[in-house]
Amino acid sequence: METFENALKSSDLSTIRRIPKADLHNHCLLGIKLEKIREISGIAVEPFRYQGNGIRDINGWITEHYAPVLRIQGMFEQLVEASFRQAQEDGVVLLEMSVDVSFGPLYGIPAGKIVETLRNVHQKVAPGITFRPCLGFPRSFSLRKLLRYFEAYAGFDYFSSIDLYDDEFAQPVGNFRELYRYARQAGLRCTAHTGEFGTAEMVREAVDTLNLDAVQHGIAAASSPEVMKWLADRKIPLNICPTSNLVLKRVDSYAAHPIRILYDHGVNVTINTDDITLFGQGVSEEYLHLYKAGLFSAEELDKIRENQY
Repeated sequence: METFENALKSSDLSTIRRIPKADLHNHCLLGIKLEKIREISGIAVEPFRYQGNGIRDINGWITEHYAPVLRIQGMFEQLVEASFRQAQEDGVVLLEMSVDVSFGPLYGIPAGKIVETLRNVHQKVAPGITFRPCLGFPRSFSLRKLLRYFEAYAGFDYFSSIDLYDDEFAQPVGNFRELYRYARQAGLRCTAHTGEFGTAEMVREAVDTLNLDAVQHGIAAASSPEVMKWLADRKIPLNICPTSNLVLKRVDSYAAHPIRILYDHGVNVTINTDDITLFGQGVSEEYLHLYKAGLFSAEELDKIRENQY
């Protein structure tokens, strides 16, 4: 009988991929391996190379290398389909995937078309996946602009959650209280990126100020036993993306990743992909990397996997 633990111990990636798992931190149009984007678009997109400038490097790469693909007519639908196929091939049965609210205005795609595409592609390609679509909000934008973008999606009753991302230091998290109140009133779960480049106290502040249900990244919390206890007591999950943290030089190696410290302090941690296009790893590879680094036993990783969905 195939088991997740045995597959990890034998480095059997094909079997790992067949076993059900979740991906709770996935950015839709970056949820595709780079070679697939090249195959779909015919454009030889340059791989992402981190230059030490945080999120600015990601935004710069998207603008210079990925935007020409996104501008191709009909490409949005093809990339969404590729994202779902990638998740399905990786054994994902629960997918939380975000779409940036600024994508539609930037590329001339109405909100209704985005919702229709997500709904139709999900049902056509991967109906067996429980899909929780998320609206993503860039932290560098003004509250007024974000609320205006949010209103475009308000009548569809489709999205499950919201997320706040981009530069953690762009403006105080308190500036987004109204956005998160609006989301709560609409019945959406509330998540936000914090503690990726920032501090442990920024993680606590974001959870407390925005009344978050979950944190995207949050690895800085590992530097503070007090904040870890605070998160554990409140059962706030941290949706962690190991390879993303490694490539962006937030950690020195898989073996040194603070997910172990968080886990040992009772924090609910999950294992996810972030941006497969940039970092090249599906969620199955993420589990295998942590096992091969000796950070977790196969039994511990299986427990984390089962608790995610």
